[in-house]
Amino acid sequence: MMNLLHWRLLVAVADAGSVSKAAERYGITQSGASQAITQMEETLGIKVFVRDRRQTTVTAVGQPVLDRARRMLAELESIQDLADSAKDWDKGSIKLASFPSLFTSMLQPLISSFCRMHPGIEVIHLNGTDREVEEWLANGTIDLGVVMNPAPQHQAIPLGRDAWVVVMPSAHPMARRSSSQGVTLQELVNEPFIAATGGCHLHGQEIASRHGVTLKNVRITVQDWETAYSLIREGMGLSVVPFSTVPDDLRGIRVMELAEPVYREFGLVLAPSDNTSLSVTALVEKIQQSLTQYPRSKESTSRKHQAA
Repeated sequence: MMNLLHWRLLVAVADAGSVSKAAERYGITQSGASQAITQMEETLGIKVFVRDRRQTTVTAVGQPVLDRARRMLAELESIQDLADSAKDWDKGSIKLASFPSLFTSMLQPLISSFCRMHPGIEVIHLNGTDREVEEWLANGTIDLGVVMNPAPQHQAIPLGRDAWVVVMPSAHPMARRSSSQGVTLQELVNEPFIAATGGCHLHGQEIASRHGVTLKNVRITVQDWETAYSLIREGMGLSVVPFSTVPDDLRGIRVMELAEPVYREFGLVLAPSDNTSLSVTALVEKIQQSLTQYPRSKESTSRKHQAA
């Protein structure tokens, strides 16, 4: 049976023009090398060399065999070089922070796929508010963070945008109107309102305020989205929330677009560093590649929910 030493010896004999010199290179006896070459020729069923006392010459049919053997050994060396370089970067840990709703809906599948491809790299996910994520990026606590409405200087990788929608009990009078009509922020002024924050400084109540609308009947402020939807189902009020947080189970609630659409955008930002690790670069490339292959459309999904 032929092994790599046989192929290396075959090339060495051709390069040296001598079995004895090739044997010396690999630290074996001349008779052992000669026997190995003979075994290879018998296995291949051809003569690779013509040997006499003065020199060893490659045959016409042996030349293409040697050409392929050289390419095979070069590829093997390239594979080993690749494996050696991977030992230096395909390990360690990456700290990534985001707000929970986006991690579950978008990042978690991408990171799981990345970790299967790079088993030596651990991705540590941290949940934080939008302000906490920006603070962690600034002080170097994390390597990557999802930033809401990122400033241009962040040079963020766009992950998508999320429409703000109105969620109300299905028995609410406005729930009977056509989806195409939508709901204005002004209509919410006196409605019993549930301020669902999701742990972010930018939430429904703040959205209304930024558009010149003061909500006068804020019943309760909650951070947890699931709690907010439970309260809405119980008829305690309505809310303005990011569409990505809307549950799959729409029983007891109605989702309506704002008459004048408002969006929140989010992007992936690298922590300031003069020496970004190769593992972080690999994760960023994986995320960018996935976004290119599988673009997401929040708006079309929103309409699907409303049609339901």
